[in-house]
Amino acid sequence: MGDTTANEQPSATFPQEIIDEYGPDEVDLESLFSAGDLGARMGLRVTEASADRVVATMPVAGNTQPYGLLHGGASAVLAETLGSIGAMMHGGRDNVAVGVDLNCTHHRAVREGVVTGVATPVHRGRSTATYEIVITDERGKRVCTARLTCLLQSGDGSAFMKRKDA
Repeated sequence: MGDTTANEQPSATFPQEIIDEYGPDEVDLESLFSAGDLGARMGLRVTEASADRVVATMPVAGNTQPYGLLHGGASAVLAETLGSIGAMMHGGRDNVAVGVDLNCTHHRAVREGVVTGVATPVHRGRSTATYEIVITDERGKRVCTARLTCLLQSGDGSAFMKRKDA
């Protein structure tokens, strides 16, 4: 994990090849490979990101349905975010990853604490990438298993890239 100060959360860890690819343009990697505004509202925090493995945490509090359980849609947001980040990293800066299929199986309820999602590739091709995402509770019990397939569209994604100075 990255460096922290007293009141900050740890920054995400990126592989050197990603730093080398985006660094010369001073792209804000934390912003580019993040959950965006929705994920920020949900408290989603990416801690590790590479094409081989993406990890993030999300609090249960604030992401529950009326029965007080973790909302299935919140698990879906976590899963799609992680799979999309992996696909983006696999596709590189000359491709844009767009989710085309997401399925989630919810195995057990969670009422409190933090869940952790880990995305690993099932398939990484030229035009699609598929990731399996396993979400667990603080005891390591599987809460949800998801699969996301992204279409890798050729195109310059730099218009979407926030710069460090912005």
